[in-house]
Amino acid sequence: MDIFTAGRDFVRRDARVLERRLFAAVFEGAEPQGVVDALRGFQNADGGFGQGLEPDKRCPDSLPLDVEVAFDTMLAAGARDEEMIRRAADWLDRTATADGAVPLCGPAVEGYPRAEHITEWTYQPGINPTAGLVGRLHQLGVEHPWRDRAAAWCAAQVAHGFPEDAHGMLEVAAFLESTGDVDFDRVREWLPKLGHYRADAADPTYGVTPLQFAPTPDSFWRPLFTDAQLDAHLDRLIEDQQGDGGWAITWEPPGPAATLEYRGIVTVGALRTLKAYNRL
Repeated sequence: MDIFTAGRDFVRRDARVLERRLFAAVFEGAEPQGVVDALRGFQNADGGFGQGLEPDKRCPDSLPLDVEVAFDTMLAAGARDEEMIRRAADWLDRTATADGAVPLCGPAVEGYPRAEHITEWTYQPGINPTAGLVGRLHQLGVEHPWRDRAAAWCAAQVAHGFPEDAHGMLEVAAFLESTGDVDFDRVREWLPKLGHYRADAADPTYGVTPLQFAPTPDSFWRPLFTDAQLDAHLDRLIEDQQGDGGWAITWEPPGPAATLEYRGIVTVGALRTLKAYNRL
């Protein structure tokens, strides 16, 4: 069975409704509105997103991490529901510090099953996820007072230096793309210094790879990487497809259902990247 068919079958069999509708929108010509409809079940009355949209915590409360996943999903589908986005931005505005910074999660997660890495460090407002949320609102084309306030805070943070972790740098990359004021050499020189950055395609450990900075050939950050670097990671991505058609994850969500949910997310992501680079 070929890569695409095996991946499609995994998504149809084991992914949740949201990823099945995203797959249908990306690969089968389905209306992107179906993805928005699926996201509605994760949006709370306060305007934020929760209900375990990001599967590493089963908390129903609204969390910035879940808002970011909602924005990412709409962008992947080519969908845009302005009311849905504005309600989420209003919630971020109410949740943020005076400067506009937000945390990934909050103490509410402690009442529910969660992965081991979802601990107190995720309660601290920071560049991750604030910068990424600002960048995604720009990509979605939605102006909002919180976006402007948070952007000013992010710009001040970046002026003092880049994050030391690759996850934070991914968020900064989304923010910098929205500003149009980018020093590619500075970013390129910083990448090898990042924790959790997996430059070597042969490295089997958990980490952020060049394909996450440049998931398509026309990605803004594509010039950071050589053809050889990206080809090696694309080869590895193909090799990592599992016998059941899906892609594995290298961390432990809080349970079997959450594991399958996350595998659905990364499988659709892998197929999208392979399609973009003409590897399917």
